[in-house]
Amino acid sequence: MVLLQDSKQAPPRDVVELTGVTKVHPGGVRALDGVSAGFGPGTFTAVMGPSGSGKSTLLHCAAGLDRPTSGRVVLAGQDIATLREPKLTAVRRAHVGFVFQSFNLVDALSVWDNILLPQQLAGQRPDKKWARELVERVGLAGREKARPGQLSGGQQQRVALARALAGRPAVIFGDEPTGALDLGTGREVLALLRRFVDEVGATFVMVTHDPAAAAWADRVVFLADGRLAGELFAPSAQQVSARMVELTR
Repeated sequence: MVLLQDSKQAPPRDVVELTGVTKVHPGGVRALDGVSAGFGPGTFTAVMGPSGSGKSTLLHCAAGLDRPTSGRVVLAGQDIATLREPKLTAVRRAHVGFVFQSFNLVDALSVWDNILLPQQLAGQRPDKKWARELVERVGLAGREKARPGQLSGGQQQRVALARALAGRPAVIFGDEPTGALDLGTGREVLALLRRFVDEVGATFVMVTHDPAAAAWADRVVFLADGRLAGELFAPSAQQVSARMVELTR
């Protein structure tokens, strides 16, 4: 459970902060153009925009999966844009969780072993009590010994979510986390994401093309041509759709 901040204390710093981030791909393609954005603790942010607007590049730079051409990316108090391997890998493993559209589970491992794998790869001692609680929270109690191939797509994404949370990361990045799921199953996964933000204080940043998915977020950040194109707070799916229509005209 998250403790409320004393009202006299300064507001918490953003978990992830991008300042003037530009990313130029080979051939001169400018995927991001001077983007500045922050993602605070205990918040759920959706990132949206037309195809080619820079959504995935923003996520990759913010997560330390890609390096910006210029600008700063501060993650958990460290400027990761300047870090070299293997220090960058160590910071990413300590502070970042990932949930992908394709689940990215290891087929040869059980549910339980998949959940603990990132901590083991990072040389950390897994918190098995927290992992057991996560299994309960995502509704997979009794399926710990199952292999991914024995689970439905929604169940596999629940395993991926528990895996992302197992190391108590500062932030979790999702790249179309419900894109491979049917409507009902996707809604169940989004409800879980929302609960982890509200009840555990998790921080989620999710790239999505789906206005209905974005409506679960506290804030929607829009990109167009590699630049910020506005934001909406506590939006409805209709408001998100209308904004997307404007951006694609």
